[in-house]
Amino acid sequence: MKAWTFDRYGSPDVLRLEDVPDPAPGPGEVLVDIRAAALNPYDWRILGSDPLVARVSLGLRRPRAGAILGADLTGEVVALGDGVTDLAVGDRVLGEVELGACAQRAVASADRLVVVPDGVTDIHAAAVPMAGQTAWKAVHAVGRVSAGDRVLVNGASGGVGTFAVQLAVAAGATVTGVCSGRNAELVRSLGAAAVVDYTATDFTEERTAYDVLIDTKGTHPLRRFLRTLVPDGRLVLVGGGGGKLLGPATQVLLGVLANHLQRRTIGVVGWKPNAADLTAVIGLVADGTVSPVIDRVVPLADVPDALRYLRLGHARGKVVIEV
Repeated sequence: MKAWTFDRYGSPDVLRLEDVPDPAPGPGEVLVDIRAAALNPYDWRILGSDPLVARVSLGLRRPRAGAILGADLTGEVVALGDGVTDLAVGDRVLGEVELGACAQRAVASADRLVVVPDGVTDIHAAAVPMAGQTAWKAVHAVGRVSAGDRVLVNGASGGVGTFAVQLAVAAGATVTGVCSGRNAELVRSLGAAAVVDYTATDFTEERTAYDVLIDTKGTHPLRRFLRTLVPDGRLVLVGGGGGKLLGPATQVLLGVLANHLQRRTIGVVGWKPNAADLTAVIGLVADGTVSPVIDRVVPLADVPDALRYLRLGHARGKVVIEV
């Protein structure tokens, strides 16, 4: 099969499109014939070892042998490992792998996959796993958004942000999105009642007080985020910012510490993919409540260029790879 491999850390220039053997599923795993994949900031951070702490799981000096880029995928189950009973050969599935989605086939843990509902395209399904589940956790598990809440989403036009806006609106909240002026109409079309153009206005300087602030960018110090909230408001940290060593974890750790020092709640979106959250989000996609925003669809051969584009930070929604 064809796969984008890397044997050292660096820019997309270190990626190589190679012929590699098809993987074989182990116990609790399935082999998926991939139809589409999606790129995330997770991918360029893993590839570039940015932050350096990313090397702990992948290899301190070099990536482990046979590393293949990519996490989000959708495709058809073509083989089952021992003990898999909830999926069958021929099922169309979506979900995540730690590595391996930018390829023609990948092995995935069965408990990280769910069946794609009828009517959902491969392109839309591939866009959901990481960004959709992250947004679901931010809105529901951590932000505890409910009807009547005033919610601000910082980074509303990005992969996680476009899902977060729609999920918060579906929960009955009044949503304000922060994005560039060129993306204002997009964010309004997702249901946002108001949009703040960050190139012209600093939302932390305004007098509006929100019940929940979902931050996907890390563009301000915590104290400035907190002053935009009502006294018992909730700040939800998703990622972004940080230094070379810890990256977004820097902001997250500060949030955990600050959470014990003031009345407002600071919550962190931890990452643990699970079928329940994924089923909830793809169900909303299937019934039309949520629509994945696709910036562009590119062929497997163009993964390095697509990753360079995503790294610029201006993608509107998701970049999807058609395999």
